[in-house]
Amino acid sequence: MISHNYTVMQHNHEIVWNNCLRIIRDNVGEQSFQTWFAPIRPLRLLDKTLTIQVPSQFFYEWLEEHYVYLLRKAIDAEIGMDGQLEYSVIVDHGKQNKPVAVNLSVSHSANNTTSGRDFSRRNSHQPGNTNKPSQYEGPFSFPAVNYPQIDSQLNTKYSFDTYIEGDCNRLARSAGYAVASSPGTTSFNPLMIYGGVGLGKTHLVQAIGNEIRKKATDKFILYVSSEKFTSQFIEALKNNDVQKFTNLYLQVDVLIIDDVQFLAGKEKTQEIFFHIFNHLHQSGKQIIMTSDCPPRDLYGLTERLVSRFKWGLTADIQTPDFETRIAIIHRKMQNDDMDIPNDVIEYVAYNVDTNVREIEGILVSLIAHASLNRRDIDLELAKQVLKHIVIDSDTEIGMDMIMKSSAKYFGITLEELKSKSRKKEVVNARQMAMYLAKEHTQHSLKAIGYHFGGRDHATVIHAIRTVQNSMKDQKVNNDIKEIRAQFRGKKPL
Repeated sequence: MISHNYTVMQHNHEIVWNNCLRIIRDNVGEQSFQTWFAPIRPLRLLDKTLTIQVPSQFFYEWLEEHYVYLLRKAIDAEIGMDGQLEYSVIVDHGKQNKPVAVNLSVSHSANNTTSGRDFSRRNSHQPGNTNKPSQYEGPFSFPAVNYPQIDSQLNTKYSFDTYIEGDCNRLARSAGYAVASSPGTTSFNPLMIYGGVGLGKTHLVQAIGNEIRKKATDKFILYVSSEKFTSQFIEALKNNDVQKFTNLYLQVDVLIIDDVQFLAGKEKTQEIFFHIFNHLHQSGKQIIMTSDCPPRDLYGLTERLVSRFKWGLTADIQTPDFETRIAIIHRKMQNDDMDIPNDVIEYVAYNVDTNVREIEGILVSLIAHASLNRRDIDLELAKQVLKHIVIDSDTEIGMDMIMKSSAKYFGITLEELKSKSRKKEVVNARQMAMYLAKEHTQHSLKAIGYHFGGRDHATVIHAIRTVQNSMKDQKVNNDIKEIRAQFRGKKPL
């Protein structure tokens, strides 16, 4: 009779655990399932308490830290809301022939408010304890959020249409568009975009959010800065509303959090974000973040949080190159119905090479100065507006100065220098100017070619090599010295 009861009991706990595994398997990847759930063995089922055996203490802690919500979901489905889970942990002390099992009674009941070994001690109903849990005291079940009434905090002006693509941001934009097309299902989860100030990180991640909202109106999308996330959490702590705070974020379909580097040093905030991150990621929700540096350089954040930032794709946004800056100015002109001469556009693009935000600020200043002074936007006005950026611009050796000096030295006009003319004196002047531009400016080959009538980088390379190969000729060396003397002495200007 005892043997029969044991067989039935064993059969029951194996059936329950196998059913739990089916639920778990539907919610995690195959690799995670094989790593963390396949090795588990069910031991017994007594009074709605399922005991499972795990290979190590580390194994147990990993399950509690990463899959506590999923385990609760499975237990609820198979045993009920009052079901409990107990671990039997294999402990190897290194002095015995066989490892021993130590039971850790961790009651995953619906009234628990946290995960970990002290669930029962913190929240189990003890004799004499008359405190009843509030309606939000359930980490595994929570009231639905009416998210259509919650502002997503997305700015509709940020879109992929208004985001200029260049070599500096191509990977980030492409990954962002892939995420927007299929949030939560690509390998780009989380998607981390990093780069310096004013390079368009916020524009890109909000464009992703707006694109998702346009294609999937049923998605709960939320954009939040790390500072706002922190202040919301602090306010929740003050008002004893942490569960309400967590409840909101656990039901987000797409979470966009800006400037995660500002979570550094905020241990409690990092802890709550860690659990939110885990839940969303395991539930197949999309997480998008920005930072001023790659995850490996994020200091003041816990190692376990940084490691999760590396799970998906990390893409950088660099300072826009000359061509991209030109395109940004043209798009700004188009959007704001502005009319700016080409020489002014090139001057601004050449001298303002830090970030997009500063370029936009300069254009606004140009319009304001032109309006207040009732004059057209021209190169002189641009130099006046940029005088606090371009230090001693009259003596700076720039593209404009090199081109004018070369044209004057060879007795041709600036227009001829930029033209398609194949006259010998024009070609010589053009090649010499391209060589000097490479020597004295930070322009790329493509940028130099752009200044000389839109020529490609191969033409620029040919010009530079032609001059270099001709430098054995003393006359060519003298020409270079004379032109350098002219633009350094400001003679042609």
